[in-house]
This record gives sequence, structure tokens and C-alpha cells, in this order.
Amino acid sequence: MNPSFAFFKRVLIAGALPIVLAGCAKFSPDAGMLPVSERVASELGQDAVKIASVEDAAAAKAKVGRILAGKLTADSVVQVALLNNRGLQADYNELGLSETAFVEASLPPNPIIGLERLVTNGELEVERRIVADLLALATLPKRKEIARTQFEAAKERAIEATFRVAAETRRAFYRAVAAQQTVALLEQARLSADAAADLTRKLGETGAANRLEQARASAFYAEISNELARARLQAGTEREALTRLLGLWGDDIDYKLPRALAPVKGIKSVQQVEVDAVRKRVDLIAARLELDALAKSYGLTQSTRFVSMLDGGLRSNYERSREDGITDKSYPKGFELEIQIPIFDFGEVKVRRAKETYMQAVNRLLEKAVNVRSEARSAYLTYRASYDIARQYQNKILPLRKTVNEEALLRYNGMLIDEFELLTTLRESIDSNIQAISAQRDFFIASVDFQTAIVGGGASSGEAGQGPSLAAAAGGGEH
Repeated sequence: MNPSFAFFKRVLIAGALPIVLAGCAKFSPDAGMLPVSERVASELGQDAVKIASVEDAAAAKAKVGRILAGKLTADSVVQVALLNNRGLQADYNELGLSETAFVEASLPPNPIIGLERLVTNGELEVERRIVADLLALATLPKRKEIARTQFEAAKERAIEATFRVAAETRRAFYRAVAAQQTVALLEQARLSADAAADLTRKLGETGAANRLEQARASAFYAEISNELARARLQAGTEREALTRLLGLWGDDIDYKLPRALAPVKGIKSVQQVEVDAVRKRVDLIAARLELDALAKSYGLTQSTRFVSMLDGGLRSNYERSREDGITDKSYPKGFELEIQIPIFDFGEVKVRRAKETYMQAVNRLLEKAVNVRSEARSAYLTYRASYDIARQYQNKILPLRKTVNEEALLRYNGMLIDEFELLTTLRESIDSNIQAISAQRDFFIASVDFQTAIVGGGASSGEAGQGPSLAAAAGGGEH
């Protein structure tokens, strides 16, 4: 073996191997899903699963089939969404990509090996080079730590995405069931209106009902029919919105929803709403971690502000020449170092950019902290008020409406009131029942909003997309 290459080999092994063994990160068995699964199980009582194989897909499909075949609840449809929503699976893939970036950042830069052979007038020159990015090697621990922090933030973002899908699914479930319940109510009301219109028409034929009374009964029936048509349209669109979140198609879209929303029974008693929100909100935790990564990146930019390129290498040449029948061989050795001299840019641009980016992230985080507190208070106010409204309908207004209907029917049968007053009473009763269903729906949706205000997952897709920009900015300040 050429002595120069033997020397290169010893240097490479002695210098790189300890770094590789001590500093390289390894891929986790589940691509970082363990903390996601644990937090989702703790807060939602559901399973968060990343589908990474044919076996995983088959198991998820079987579980989804069993759930859809049973009696659906808000909790069960959330579990279907967590298993079957492909957008959520894409968010889990994003978590896997973040782990890949972390592992990659822990690896030392690959050396570059060069070989050059020149033959001129009987002279042979062979040049061998090994070049390494010394700057990347020197900053390896710092870059690894930044990537680790970004990976931790990505875990929080995956938790937030899971909470968001769960919350959107619950809202869609309550809307779909309420819309279906409204359709059933209006179908029953239309039967009553049809019977009233038919009876009035027959009474008109005998002269017992005048044209005004007949017109009122027919108009009432037509109005109820119109409302029923709108309600059916609403029910169809709400069901499709739920179907999309559940990721269902084919025969699976024929799932059966409950006939009505559950009665409003009680309300959660929560202390220190703001404190819980600031402590638990996953988007706030992720933003803190991303700010930490940005701070570390800012420090790295400061330490390398005057060094834009630093490459070092070993060089070994083999030269052979022949003169007067005598072959002369030589093995010159040496090293080379390349560094970019900051004549025009002294690194101030990078430092200023990093500082402004960091302070921007600080202000964004402080703004988010203020907003989180306000969102928690607002969500609790809405939750509490919607509970009072729903209970008022359930415990007072609907029972009173039932009494009014019964008394109005008795008086109509006793010819104490006319048909117009009876139809007016029925119309008011229908309106009250529809409003009661809406109040129930609004309470359950408010309970979802309140939970997301505490733990996270309530932001829209556009708002959620602001987070990764901090991580990207942190990565951009590494060199």
C-alpha cells in the first residue's frame, strides 16, 4: 500500500470514527410517534397510529369497519378519523421527515477524495486529495442540537395536528346529527301540516272553513315543506363534511348516525383557565421549542460570522520522470487549506438577519401567549353561556311549549280558538324545537372549542402553517 494512502487512512479513521460513534443519532422504531400516541391517549382517550406498512393499513381498516358497524358516538367517530384520515397521516410523515433531518444533522460531513493523473513527455504525475468541510465538522454538535430541538417541536406539531383532526371531527359529528334531527322534526311537522291542510280543504267543501282558513293551512304546509327541503340539503352537506374527515368512501359512507343529540347534562368546572392553556397548549409549546432552536442558530451564526467557507485536506503526490535512461520517483506530501476572506462582507449581514429573525420569533411567541390566554377565557365564556341556553330550552322552553300545544289543541277542539291561532301555536312550537336542537349543537361544539383552547388543535390550517417557518428560519441560520 502506498505510504501516503496509509497515512490518509489512519488520519481518517482516527479523526472521524470517534465522532461518528459518539455523536450520530439513530432512527427511532416509530419515527417519533411515541410521545404523540401518549399525549393523544392522555387527553382524548384515543389511539393515534401511523400507518407505515400493509399490516398497519389492514389492522386500521379492520378496526374502522368494526366501529362503523356499531353505534356511533362522538368518541368513536374521532377514533375512525385518527385511523383513516390521510391528511393526518401526512402530518405524521412530516414528523418522520423531521427525524430524518435530525439524524442527518448528527452525521459528520462526507470527505471528498480526489485523484488526478497527468502524463507529459514521459513524465507521470499522480495527485491524491482528501478534502473535508472543517467548518461543518467543527459546528456539528451545535447543528445536531438545533436539529434535535426542531424534532421536539415537530412532535408537538404532530400532536397539534391530531388534536385538530379530532376537534374538527367532533364538530362535524354534532352538526351532522343536529341537521339529521332537524330533518326528522320537520318531516313530522309536515305530516301534521299536511293533515291540517287536508282537513281544512274538506271543511271548505262543506262550507265549514272559509277561503282564508284554507289558504293559511295550505301556506303553512308549503312553508314547512320548503324548510324541510333546506334542512335535507343541510343534512346532506354536513354528513359529507363528516365523511371527508373520516376518510370514508365506497360502501363505508352508508354509516348510521344517532337519531338525535344526547341531552345536555352537566358542565365541566375548570379552575385557572389561562394557566392551563399556557401550560398545555401544544402550539405554544412548539413555538417555544422553535424559538429555542432559533436562539441556538443565532449563536451559531455569531460564532461563524467571519468564516463562510473553511475546507481542509491532505494532499499526496506521486511524480515520476525519466531522463537519460534514469527513472526518478518522488512522493511530495502536504496539506491545503481554503478559507474565504471577508473583504466585502464581514458577516454583519448574516448577524443582522439572524437577530431580526430571532426578535420576530420572540414577538410572535409573546403575541401567541397573549392570544392563548384570551382564547381560553373567550372559549370558557361561550361554553358556559351555551350551556345555560341549551338547558333553558331543554328544561323550561320545550316543556312549556308542549303545554301550550296541548292546551291550544283542547281549545281548538272545544271551538274556543280558530284554526289560525292553532297553526300559529304549531309554528311557534316548531321554531322552538329547531332552536333547541341548534342550542344543543352549539353547546357540544362550544365544549370542543373550549377543550382545544386549553390543549390546542383549534387553529385553522392557515394559522397552523405559521409554525414551521420558525424552524425553517432556524435551519437557515446554520452556516
